[in-house]
Amino acid sequence: MGITTHRKVMSNLKYRVIFARMDEIFGKAGAVLDEIKAATAGNADEAEQFRIRYLGSKGVIKELFGFMGQLPNEKKRAYGQLMNTIKAAAEQKLEEFRQAFAQKSRGEGRPSDLTAPAYLYPMGTRHPLSIIRNKVIEIFSRVGFQVAEGPEIEDDWHNFTALNMPEDHPARDMQDTFFLTTDKKWLLRTHTSSVQIRVMEQRQPPMKFIFPGRVYRNETITARAHCTFHQVEGLYIDKDVSFADLKQTMLYFAQEMFGRYVEVRFRPSFFPFTEPSAEVDISCFVCGGSGCAVCKQSGWVEIGGCGMVDPAVLENCRIDYEKYTGYAFGMGIERIAMLKYQINDLRLFFQNDVRFLRQFRGAL
Repeated sequence: MGITTHRKVMSNLKYRVIFARMDEIFGKAGAVLDEIKAATAGNADEAEQFRIRYLGSKGVIKELFGFMGQLPNEKKRAYGQLMNTIKAAAEQKLEEFRQAFAQKSRGEGRPSDLTAPAYLYPMGTRHPLSIIRNKVIEIFSRVGFQVAEGPEIEDDWHNFTALNMPEDHPARDMQDTFFLTTDKKWLLRTHTSSVQIRVMEQRQPPMKFIFPGRVYRNETITARAHCTFHQVEGLYIDKDVSFADLKQTMLYFAQEMFGRYVEVRFRPSFFPFTEPSAEVDISCFVCGGSGCAVCKQSGWVEIGGCGMVDPAVLENCRIDYEKYTGYAFGMGIERIAMLKYQINDLRLFFQNDVRFLRQFRGAL
């Protein structure tokens, strides 16, 4: 056999091997496609095994794609198209499995009820003190009161002296104060009356404001007292403002907060910054005045204090007390909330117990 003849034989043998290998690769790919089309899965675990076998990172399809380099260039396009068909068939089959199992889990093969209510996730709610604070602001805003706020760290002038309580005044002893400096010139405010002074210093009458905010007093924490709590105070200064105006305002607030049949009474009292001064009671909205645990069998419950602004306070703020008069009032937001929701322990407001807070979902 000559050299030329030998080369032809070897060449023919090489092509036979290539064609045989090519047929083997295409045949194997075709067999995989048939397997995929015939595959079944009885449960979600079997569907996952199908995914791993054919579509996993070390699966059959990944292996078949690796044979691409062993094919002649003229056959690679056809093989690529076949592989895309195989992969698409595997993905479609897997999706069919998933939909079938999802439908079965929803109702044993029955279609989904699109009118069924959605799953409800737990929703938060406003804190009862925030609810009452917002309600108080809403009530007074209807009759022209604006909201003003001030700093919680105050100086002696705005918290005491300008409110007719000089350094030697006994009324200072009525409030156990958190002083921040040794000279007692800076402190945590003991009432929001300090904001009244700031407003009166910055503007001239007429003025009609409420002052909601947090205040601090050095008191032992009990069911009826706390070292931090919330107040809302009001101030109205204009020409010819009288105690009758104050009484009507308090009646309006009480009926809007506790009910239209609530009555109001005023008991003489003393506050350094008002004269005359009074405590405000409302007829018990629980028992209607007949006597119960809420009103301690008296038929009345206290909600706050009030009075006509002392002329000395107006003078301290450079307001002409001969031309203008005004009234002021104040109440504890915790006190209103405890009455409104019949809560008997002040400490509950500060414990962040979600079982307590959930009760106020949908409250006023």
